[in-house]
Amino acid sequence: MTDVKRVIIDAGHGGEEPGAMYDGRREKDDTLRLALAIGQILENNGVDVVYTRTMDIYDTPLEKAQIANQSGADYFVSIHRNAFPVPGGASGAMTLVYEDAGVPAMLADNIQRNLVETGFRDLGVQERPGLIVLRKTQMPAVLVEVGFIDNPEDNRFFDENFDAIAQAIADGVLETIRQQEAKRPEYYQVQVGAFRTRMPADRLVNELQASGLPAFLVYDDGLYKVRVGAFLNMDYAVQMERNLRNMGYPTVLVRERAIY
Repeated sequence: MTDVKRVIIDAGHGGEEPGAMYDGRREKDDTLRLALAIGQILENNGVDVVYTRTMDIYDTPLEKAQIANQSGADYFVSIHRNAFPVPGGASGAMTLVYEDAGVPAMLADNIQRNLVETGFRDLGVQERPGLIVLRKTQMPAVLVEVGFIDNPEDNRFFDENFDAIAQAIADGVLETIRQQEAKRPEYYQVQVGAFRTRMPADRLVNELQASGLPAFLVYDDGLYKVRVGAFLNMDYAVQMERNLRNMGYPTVLVRERAIY
């Protein structure tokens, strides 16, 4: 079980800023295609995905950081292709962080490990504190350099293993979410609904919150589950359950990890 997390997927460059180019290939095109594929996998696993762009437009790195901060996202993943001063002189994947510590390091390690398992040469996790999208974002953030666009072999590998690469990056995000979830203490919670689609679950959460109740949404086993309260003391949870039943809601008392 995990509460519904929001992840920002940033397709590097765009619009009048093509990024690195080689032999007619543009970084902005590769990053958008890959970002959308990663986002689809995450959405299929119950993650709320927000994109900095879904078409060929340009926002500055600072604007992208602001989009992320205003979205309330839990994680930020920026997708790029690398380049070297001498075309063909470098190969491999790397993941960049502001500082190689804490949750950003965990996210970077998970993504990098999975990318290397697809067959990329391992260039490791590296610190880049000067990058605005890593420095100005308020959530754990990484920038992934998915091979060198000026290396024909990296491009061949990118194209032939595109689905596996998208899955590897998405898996790195999902592993991080699960690892963070496992660190949370368990609380008693009152469940009042479970839905296969998110819209009715959101409506119920809003209805409960409008009544002053601490309602929230979790995604578990393919269902969007609406819960109220999180109590270490079971007696308090039982009292909440009684109150909800008196209000006409069906209830189930569960013990799950905390929702932050």
